[in-house]
Amino acid sequence: MTVPYGRQDITQDDIDAVTEVLRSDFLTQGPAVPAFEAAVAARVGASHAVAVSNATAALHVACLALGLGKGDVLWTVPNTFVASANCARYCGADVDFVDIDPVTWNMSVPRLREKLEIARTSGRLPKIVVPVHFAGQPTDQQEIWKLSGEFGFRVIEDASHSIGARRCDEPVGSCRWSDVTVFSFHPVKIITTGEGGMIVTNDAALAARMAMLRSHGITRDADRFVDESAGAWYYEQQDLGFNYRMTDIQAALGLSQLVRLESYVERRNALARRYDEALADIAIRLPVVLSENLSSYHLYVVRLNTGIAPISHRAVFDALRASGIGVNLHYMPVHLQPYYRQLGFKEGQFPEAEMHGREAITLPLYPTMDEGAQQRVITALRGLLTAGAYAGGA
Repeated sequence: MTVPYGRQDITQDDIDAVTEVLRSDFLTQGPAVPAFEAAVAARVGASHAVAVSNATAALHVACLALGLGKGDVLWTVPNTFVASANCARYCGADVDFVDIDPVTWNMSVPRLREKLEIARTSGRLPKIVVPVHFAGQPTDQQEIWKLSGEFGFRVIEDASHSIGARRCDEPVGSCRWSDVTVFSFHPVKIITTGEGGMIVTNDAALAARMAMLRSHGITRDADRFVDESAGAWYYEQQDLGFNYRMTDIQAALGLSQLVRLESYVERRNALARRYDEALADIAIRLPVVLSENLSSYHLYVVRLNTGIAPISHRAVFDALRASGIGVNLHYMPVHLQPYYRQLGFKEGQFPEAEMHGREAITLPLYPTMDEGAQQRVITALRGLLTAGAYAGGA
């Protein structure tokens, strides 16, 4: 049986919550979505939350609401899922990247400042910067937020990996150091709605605009109507929006899952500590979580020490997969994807992220993972990376 790199945990309470909605009058655009929005906002300490169909949609409407468009540029990191960059392209904007920190594998603040200084000289500063909370570890948002004030850009935290995480005891999503934070509820994330995303912000006007954009650019709020004389049946399309709504079925599942958020994060951290202890003496770099951070540990990513490992990255990956261990790679650098190469990006531009892509291996980690399954991963990886254990080398 394969040990997957991640998987959802669905309980009877989740099934009952979804069944209740299926038996109700509203499968979509009913009371479950606003209830889920309110619960997430309260949990992370934000003033407003807007539920959408997935985190990609969340990034898209957040960019639109912040005014990103043709002639603008958005910066993010290369070691992320492509959606963190694609959201800019959907808006007609350009994309550039900031290399990552060699310790945390998050956006490097020194590299960001250097790039901003150059961009200010050339008159090509970013309109939006999207730091990504890689694997569940919060980014250095205080410093990024300071730079946003100095250089005039807006900040969207791509926290798709990190609901339940904290920085300096501040919940990720409070938007204390950002304009907007985005969460993902894909099945392998910390909690799930099947597919789904959430945008949180402390800006009421921004929240209202994002809520309108997720539903065709339509408002039913009479206080916002251009035609103030219309009847109760009336609605107005005030912008070109999208159908990015979350259903009540999904929201009910999310509400049920949210109750277990802390226990999921605790379990993921316990499994991560067990990996740390068991793998400390072999030829890999373990993830480093800063003392001021609590990671949600969406992913447990190690990096092969290619200088001393007795086997290549590809061989480790293939051997583990062949033995039924569902390792993955997070991430192939976005700028080296064929689409972005066509835009002019090339190897050598972001060396730390490129090295990460050549070395990273995501090990299985999910809250229902038992010690037996984890030991199977540990034993297999140790067997491959213990000196002399693999006769074939690279």
